[in-house]
Amino acid sequence: MLGAWLLLWGGLALGCRGETAFLRRADDSAGRCTYSFTVASPVEAACPDAGGVPELRAELAALAARLSRLESRERGAGGSGPRGVEAGGARDPPQAAPAARLEAAYSELLRAKSRLEEEKRRLEREKEELGRRLESNTQEITRLRATRCPPGGEGPGRDTLRGPGKAPRWDPQPLAYQELQSERTEVPASRLLEETALGRPGSKDSGCGELVWVGEPVVFGRADSIAGKYGVWMKDPEPVPPFTRETTWRVDTVGTEVRQLFQYEAAEQLARGYPAKVHILPQPLESTGAVIYRGGLFFQPRRSRALARYDLRGEAVTAEREVPGAGYHGQYPYSWGGYTDIDLAVDETGLWVIYSTEKARGAIVLSKLDPETLEIQRTWETNIRKRGVANSFVICGTLYTVSSYSAPNATINFAYDTATGTSRALSIPFENRFRYLSMVDYNPTERQLFAWDSFNMVTYPIRLSQA
Repeated sequence: MLGAWLLLWGGLALGCRGETAFLRRADDSAGRCTYSFTVASPVEAACPDAGGVPELRAELAALAARLSRLESRERGAGGSGPRGVEAGGARDPPQAAPAARLEAAYSELLRAKSRLEEEKRRLEREKEELGRRLESNTQEITRLRATRCPPGGEGPGRDTLRGPGKAPRWDPQPLAYQELQSERTEVPASRLLEETALGRPGSKDSGCGELVWVGEPVVFGRADSIAGKYGVWMKDPEPVPPFTRETTWRVDTVGTEVRQLFQYEAAEQLARGYPAKVHILPQPLESTGAVIYRGGLFFQPRRSRALARYDLRGEAVTAEREVPGAGYHGQYPYSWGGYTDIDLAVDETGLWVIYSTEKARGAIVLSKLDPETLEIQRTWETNIRKRGVANSFVICGTLYTVSSYSAPNATINFAYDTATGTSRALSIPFENRFRYLSMVDYNPTERQLFAWDSFNMVTYPIRLSQA
């Protein structure tokens, strides 16, 4: 196309002279494409003047220069590239900025893809881990159900439900033989040594004193549903007939409508998982702060700063009263949470409530209660931060706190004596065997701590100093 255009111009320039023009196209010594025109002079046999036909020479020189530039541009673009690309492949400035932005966006998309792939791999690993946990829990539930006594029917399991201390009647007539059964309970040697030295927990010889030792936990039972992740279990230190000191009570506290109070004739029946009776509370309770005392269940109704007494014989609420200024539903809980703002406790001297107020700025407040009317008789404000401890209980009028709910080697770290109004730091070892302690209460009759540790109902033997 360029050669034809140049030939046209040369023919027009020379046509007026009636001469024939010859076009020659070849590479020069530098490798560039050049076009040469040869025209015979009509009048001159030689060229005495090298500057003949100056106008034509100037025009041809300009055309050759322009043709050289066009050829270089087309060669640099590969013969078919975009017109905006100069020799050497450089982009025009208007096109360089969008191209840079596209490259940056593409790089960001690659990085995002890499992050998403990594997140996908992490989620797949979590899914596999959850699948293994689910399978393990399913196997554990199957094992627990297989070891339960069958509900209904005759046999030793049925006789156990009839009451503590009753053995099945020996009747050799229907069968040629009768199989004898025995049960084994594992007890740490440290507990046997302590009972030998100090007498059986609950003996009246020991009297009141300061807490100096907490033994290893002894497991009595395990909850087999997710509702039993947290809970409270207890015995009445001063029972009212028809209940006894062996009657055991349990509440699974996971959920928003916690109303079921399970009654067992003895701790052994609790371990087997079959209650003698289920009480349905008239209103749901909050968290794990409930206690049983003198024939009543004392608890905090859900989403309130009130306390209520549920009579176990009459199966009705007989008293209810607010705790003035007490925080509730997550204002001043223990360190593990669980809406443990209000916690009830029982010791040798009576019924207590442990809480905090805005006036106390989150420090533990301890009040003595009338068990019939729930009226506050006296109050002590401590210097122990409630959110800084995992749980607490009262022994002989002294408040004790637990340092951690999840550390396996926790401690009893503070004590507040209501007789003197002073607190002191302690370091009594306390084992969180299952690493999620949601409840600790003291039973003054048995001289043991009752606790709920991640589905497990356990007791701790203790030692008090001599008064």
